[in-house]
Amino acid sequence: QLDRFAGVVSHDLRNPLNVASGSMQLARESGDPTHFDRAERAHDRMERLIDGLLTLATEGEDVTERRPVSLAETARAAWGTVATEDATLTVDGDATVTADPNRLQQLLENLYRNSVDHGGDAVAVRVAVTDDGFLIEDDGPGIPPSVREDVLQPGYTTEADGSGIGLMIVSHVADAHDWSLAIGEGSQGGARFRFDGVATPE
Repeated sequence: QLDRFAGVVSHDLRNPLNVASGSMQLARESGDPTHFDRAERAHDRMERLIDGLLTLATEGEDVTERRPVSLAETARAAWGTVATEDATLTVDGDATVTADPNRLQQLLENLYRNSVDHGGDAVAVRVAVTDDGFLIEDDGPGIPPSVREDVLQPGYTTEADGSGIGLMIVSHVADAHDWSLAIGEGSQGGARFRFDGVATPE
């Protein structure tokens, strides 16, 4: 349990840390103050992650806060805290879902990073609303059917420098919300992660 927790900490904090470091370097090189804004958002995200991980350590993997959240706003906020290079994000539609906003953003960040890691710097990522939830897909190489269950297991990775943590976190966040997760092929041939059973405010 301790080893897994340490892996989650190092994995999820690395995303916004890389964004903050890159933004500071761009600010120094260009003199453009807007890069400081992105660095500040990344630092804010790290603070929220630390708070959330401390909650995970003390309260377990249950979701402790559920409230109405805009899927589109959370999807765009998550994109801003991940080093996405030349990748593009399309958000089709919006829905208000009942979720822990920090854990939902954590789920999206890990899926974005997975797309960039496996689909390349210019991968196209799409978030869309479905009848019973939402999906995230990309135009990368996809995930072969034979390993779609394996990729959610701790430590599974096909990358030499991969951690095998990101998709495990996605699975845990979905389970904590009682969402079902199905991995399949996206509309552009890449990976698709579909979440069903997503509650909406009454």
